[in-house]
Formats: sequence, structure tokens, C-alpha cells
Amino acid sequence: MADELGATALQAFFAIAERWSLSELEQMRILGLTSRSTLQHWKAQAQHQAPLQLERDTTERISYVLGIYRAINVLLPIRQRADAWVRAANKAPIFGGRSALDRMTAGNVSDLYEVRKYLDAQLV
Repeated sequence: MADELGATALQAFFAIAERWSLSELEQMRILGLTSRSTLQHWKAQAQHQAPLQLERDTTERISYVLGIYRAINVLLPIRQRADAWVRAANKAPIFGGRSALDRMTAGNVSDLYEVRKYLDAQLV
């Protein structure tokens, strides 16, 4: 069961990565990877819905990305605006004039958490 969830989680992540036009390096940083070959292996596994068990850290990172994506699309229901928001400079204190993507690709799970927390607060 955990193997099926891994492939499903990666499919969702890669669909979002495509919507946001993430480079391989950006995807790797968000997922906490250092190996491009691992990313490519995961993409192949996800495309074929092959069983793949993910580490807890990876699952947590993907969970944050899914929440971020959902929140952005609730706040900005026009898809082009929602997708563009990720790369736009942001004056909110947690971004310091940089984009949400800059924060999310810093490499730390806590950065994904902070972006998710920021967006969740906007939903209230």
C-alpha cells in the first residue's frame, strides 16, 4: 500500500512541477534530492505507476507542495495567475521580495512548511 502511495504522490508532484514549469534542479531541491538520476528514476516509476516506497522526508515535502498548490488555486482561481504566483516577487515578510519558489527551493523542509503556513493563513 505504501508503495502505491509513493507512485501516486510522485505523479501528483510531477503534474504540479509541469504546471509550474519547474526545472529538474528546482524539482530536486524541493524533493531534497542531490542525484539527478534518482529524480529521473522516480519520474519513470511514477509514469508507469510502478511501486515505489518513499522516505518520510520526501512524502512530507510532497504533502507540503500539494497543500501549497491547493491553497494557491483557491486564492487565485484563474490557473495562469495561480501558476505565475509561484515565480512572482512577493513583498510578504517571509519572502523578502523574492518568490515563493525561491523559498521553496532553498532545500529545507521548513521552507516548504513556511510557504504552506503563509498560504493557509491567507485562506482564513
